[in-house]
Amino acid sequence: MSTGKMSGRVTGTAARGRDGDSAAEASPAAEAVKPRPHSLLSPAKMGDVNRGRLLQSLFDLGPTSRADLARHIGVNRATITGIVQPLIDDGILVEGEPASSGGAGGKPARPLQFSRDAPQIGAVALSHGSVRTALVSWTGEITALERAEFATEGDDPGQAVAAIAESLSRTLSTARQPPLGIGVGATGMIDTDRGVIVKVNLAPVLSGLGLGAALEERTGLPVYLDHHPRALLLADRWFGIGRSLRTFAVLYLSDVIGGALQLEGHLQSGPAGAGGELGHTFVQLDGEICACGRRGCWETIATIGWLRRQAQAAGLPGAEAMTPALLAGQAEAGSDAAGRLLDLYARNIAVGIANLQQTLAPNHFVLHGEVVEAGERLRAAIEAHVGRLVPPRPGSDPHVLLTDQRGFATLRGAAGIVLSRRLQFQL
Repeated sequence: MSTGKMSGRVTGTAARGRDGDSAAEASPAAEAVKPRPHSLLSPAKMGDVNRGRLLQSLFDLGPTSRADLARHIGVNRATITGIVQPLIDDGILVEGEPASSGGAGGKPARPLQFSRDAPQIGAVALSHGSVRTALVSWTGEITALERAEFATEGDDPGQAVAAIAESLSRTLSTARQPPLGIGVGATGMIDTDRGVIVKVNLAPVLSGLGLGAALEERTGLPVYLDHHPRALLLADRWFGIGRSLRTFAVLYLSDVIGGALQLEGHLQSGPAGAGGELGHTFVQLDGEICACGRRGCWETIATIGWLRRQAQAAGLPGAEAMTPALLAGQAEAGSDAAGRLLDLYARNIAVGIANLQQTLAPNHFVLHGEVVEAGERLRAAIEAHVGRLVPPRPGSDPHVLLTDQRGFATLRGAAGIVLSRRLQFQL
């Protein structure tokens, strides 16, 4: 029943009343029956939501016809046309070549896809001592890649800010049109509400830096900061292996450890971007002292620094510069000592994964960082140890995966931060 018809009936009944009374004297029961809106969202807000859902669907599905998009997000064809045409006019979407009708007759569908001429996104990957900047397209292509380095010690961030701003300036100078915004995937503890880097153990000069405001002032563009591992998750979510996964975890394993979670399609984040500091969860109550000053953090038994110390103790060649890839190579070449250390490294990584699986059961763990370069042997060993540590149960079968976003994951993820914020994606 339409709202108009319902309104007419209520008005007529109330106007007459049981004994011919006026509307003001109508029965309480009649007055209680009032038209209710079909949605708590205004038409304009509903339009924004549907637009975001349509764009999210294109990231998930790839080029897709109007009819399939309408079915996927649950709206009619007229609504799809109202969403799509402005996006085509603005150069965000284009129509592809007509798809074959498969002999079914009718007009062949023309799939919608992201335009290569859509406004690009400024991306910043900030780690301790270095920064990379790039332009990222809506399909994940990386252009205008720049890099700069800065000193990590001291309490004056001026030189670091200058290095970041200059690299970004060189990148933005090549943009065809004003970018959609700038995303920053940064190491350390991040306050996403204020755009502030709260603390970086390995780069004290960045601690307390209001980078978001500094870059907005220099570029005139909206800037969004987030924790490096959450950027990695968005890279997998929008551009890689995570497209097909509703629930998964990302783990960055290198000289530090961090993580991020997506549960049932929702990116998990605490107040002001808190959380994700998985490297500082405790695995040994009386363990080594961590860089954070506490004992027994996961980082004390599963980082590159730990690996190098163990390699030196085992007398392995090249221990001072040992990496997971070099260790895996030595193990493949027949070194028993390297094989034992590789297995111990896998077990130590698996301990943290098992704790996460027992707590939230993401089931899929996508690895990033230097650990990925060790390849299948290390991946399989980690997964095997996780399987031994986690009790079997229905619907809980943990899998360890290697990211397919190697090299540019943080930059693509930084672009994903902007897309998610500017387009109001339902994360």
